[in-house]
Amino acid sequence: MTAAFSIPDSWEKALSAYPELQAEAVQVLSGSDFVNQWGQRQQIQLDELLATGSLLATQSSSDFANILKTMLVSVADENALQKQLRYFRQQQMVRIIWRDLAGWADLAETMADLSAMADVCIEQSLSILHQWQTALYGRPCDEDGNEQQLVVLGMGKLGAGELNLSSDIDLIFTYPEEGETREGRKTLSNEEFFTRLGRKLIQALDNQTADGFVFRVDMRLRPFGESGALASSYEAMEEYYQTQGREWERYAMIKARAITGTAEARKALSDMLRPFVYRRYLDYGMFDSLREMKSMIAGQLHRRGMEDNIKLGAGGIREIEFIGQVFQLIYGGRDKPLQQRPILTILDCLAERSVLSDYAVNELKQAYVFLRRTEHRIQAWADQQTHVLPQETEARLRLANSMGFDSWESFYQTLWQHRQQVHDHFSQLLAAPQAEDEAATNNISLLNAGEEEKLDYLSECGYQQPQDCLEVLDKLLEQHVCRNLGQTGRQRLEKLLPLLVQAAASSDNPDETLPRLMPLLESIMRRSAYMSLLVENPLALSQLVKLCAASPLISHQLARYPVLLDELLDPRSLYEVPARDELKKQLELFLASVDEDDLEQMMNRLREFRQIATLHVAAADVTDVLPLMRVGDQLSELAEIQLEKVLQLAWAHLVKRHGYPPAAKTDDPASCGFTILAYGKLGGLELGYGSDLDLVFIFDDSQEGTTDGDKPVEPMVFYTRLAQRMIHLLTTITPGGILYEVDMRLRPSGASGLLVSPLSGFADYQREEAWTWEHQALVRARCVGGDEALAAKVWQIREQVLAQSRDETALADKVREMRSKMRGQLDKTDSQLFDLKQGIGAITDIEFMVQYAVLAWSANLPELLVYTDNIRILEALVATGKLAQAEGDMLAEAYRFYRSEANHCVLQERPALIDKARVGDYPEQVATIWQRWLGES
Repeated sequence: MTAAFSIPDSWEKALSAYPELQAEAVQVLSGSDFVNQWGQRQQIQLDELLATGSLLATQSSSDFANILKTMLVSVADENALQKQLRYFRQQQMVRIIWRDLAGWADLAETMADLSAMADVCIEQSLSILHQWQTALYGRPCDEDGNEQQLVVLGMGKLGAGELNLSSDIDLIFTYPEEGETREGRKTLSNEEFFTRLGRKLIQALDNQTADGFVFRVDMRLRPFGESGALASSYEAMEEYYQTQGREWERYAMIKARAITGTAEARKALSDMLRPFVYRRYLDYGMFDSLREMKSMIAGQLHRRGMEDNIKLGAGGIREIEFIGQVFQLIYGGRDKPLQQRPILTILDCLAERSVLSDYAVNELKQAYVFLRRTEHRIQAWADQQTHVLPQETEARLRLANSMGFDSWESFYQTLWQHRQQVHDHFSQLLAAPQAEDEAATNNISLLNAGEEEKLDYLSECGYQQPQDCLEVLDKLLEQHVCRNLGQTGRQRLEKLLPLLVQAAASSDNPDETLPRLMPLLESIMRRSAYMSLLVENPLALSQLVKLCAASPLISHQLARYPVLLDELLDPRSLYEVPARDELKKQLELFLASVDEDDLEQMMNRLREFRQIATLHVAAADVTDVLPLMRVGDQLSELAEIQLEKVLQLAWAHLVKRHGYPPAAKTDDPASCGFTILAYGKLGGLELGYGSDLDLVFIFDDSQEGTTDGDKPVEPMVFYTRLAQRMIHLLTTITPGGILYEVDMRLRPSGASGLLVSPLSGFADYQREEAWTWEHQALVRARCVGGDEALAAKVWQIREQVLAQSRDETALADKVREMRSKMRGQLDKTDSQLFDLKQGIGAITDIEFMVQYAVLAWSANLPELLVYTDNIRILEALVATGKLAQAEGDMLAEAYRFYRSEANHCVLQERPALIDKARVGDYPEQVATIWQRWLGES
């Protein structure tokens, strides 16, 4: 037993009127220096607490709420609020610790009281702070005028109602809808309003004042962690978890609980998050991720001091929680009772379903109660967040006594038995007996088998050229990265390789598909979690093989950027191609986690987004989900959205340095006095997978003056630097490659001309100096970003220039001469193959014919000026009688066919050449119309 403990005079005096408390006073005060010291320092508060009789009674959540409400009724400022919250916390902590150490409260009551205390502190503080902030800024409302409330999501032990005596509280702040404040002195967006409110709440609870603190607040579990917004709308939360959420966040979200907000708002949030946490199917994909999490936990056990940590050490509290939550993630989607938070409830559910044996669950539950009670005794001593067993002899004996043991040895023996049982169950969890099953099924280890055995295996799989395929495999296995794999990586490769070989063998072209998969496999060996992804996700593996069989371009992209493998997990979304507005929204959410000052990360994220979006287009393309014309549209829209974002980033940088130019006093790109004119494939809505962007930058020079910042510059200088900044953002090589190659040679005077053209100079050049081929290029030009009014002026100049009266014979001579030069230099047609782009009657001929038609006839036929893409201009030529319906249909069909075949050549990484027999009589028919319009080629 501990040395005799004398009750301090102040406590003895206070307790003299309460004989029912005196018997346990020594046990409590000797077990908690925090309670002892508080009573000596705060005698008035102690008398108040004793007078309530609450030490002897249980309290409900409403009791906690009523007590705090009374204490806060007269607070008028934040200092008073913080002081009263701390008085309340101290008083209630003394009550809870007293009942715990006295043996009057079981573990369930202690955890429930601590969680209820935290809940009411959050709820009532937030209510008061919301009122004060509303008085300043008005009511935060959605677009319909409905008032919004901050929803505080409790995570971890608070979310589960399992808070410990000195726990941090993990929170996430969210709100139902975007909008802004109304009826206040200053209008704020809802995000800004709730961000400010969230900061005030954190200060109210977390600030260390002369009166201590209420709870340490941890916000790192929010979307994007510390770099993310402090408060996010439901929509932003949903988008994050759908597109960015990782397995550990699913694990963390199991215990999430909305503490504030209306019942409707809480339900809506719960309904939104549930699909992220609990998948509708048995979540086989979790097995390997959870094995990795388990390995990480196990790996921490060897750190110094962990043997005495009853939370994180071997057989500790975290291992029990992990055991329960593993099965929640795997089975919870199909078994709703497993979608609960308290660990003891979950363990009972697992026993009922025979997922765990009754004896295992009983051992885990008994250990959990013992460990949590021990945790509370350790923390009760000094009100400190610690889980480490004490080292001092007296402290050890005090802990043993408070747990009902006569000696440290007897206590530690019981503790050790519980922890050993827990660790045994944890060690058995997620064992992978399927490895033996897979070895039996595959009947071979491709890493260790002999050459003849591998050849027989490849032949049995169905490969037509097993020797060639064996060489492909051997080359991979001889790679430096493969030979230097660690044990875990080698085990994963051993499981994955036969699966990959078998999946490739089931494709239509196995002997071509297998080599395409090798660069990817070599790439992901460096990050073996991706090997686990493919082993544990048969659908992802099948989609990978399907796409690589269809296109070496896709296989090379996946090999270069393995992060794209995440897109294969859900085949339903893999082949979905979002509309422009949705794509734009996705980009904004994708960039939301990046600090606006972190340019390098912003550039990487832009490139990653392009890769992801392009993969979806390519997947839909090779599987014929997306028609050819939509491929060009989709890739063009993606480029336009990226250009808009790049303009926005460059604009913010230049304005910060120099202020606004005379033609723009706003950050709205639609009124910035600058426009992006796209030529070529982007201008004609025909962008391909690897297309450059042919761009010309134009600024509004109608107003004189300089920028209005601290470092004013002339508009020409400002917009030139703006363009330079944009080109830098687009073309700089980062780990994600480049965003787009940019070709500026179509600007006035070409490479020798100004990087940015004033509108007046652009108009003069097009009217007075431009060559015929430049007017041909103008046919496909359109503004794709920037100032809308300026874009309209550019379009008007385009129409005026194209509609000039021209001598048709002279025009035909110039167009024909230019085409002849191009063909002579570029046409790869031979006796067997037809050049889809440069051959006679091919793509370029149709494009030149369309351009000739617009230049020759639009003076009298303005219908030809409405569109920039070839198909709709052909339709206009039919509508105006310049082409017969059959001729227009033929040219459109030929153009679509050529483009489709050329697109497939790109996906197959082949030159745009096909067998002449496949093009039929399209070239002759196209050439016939060419001769009629332009004469002999």
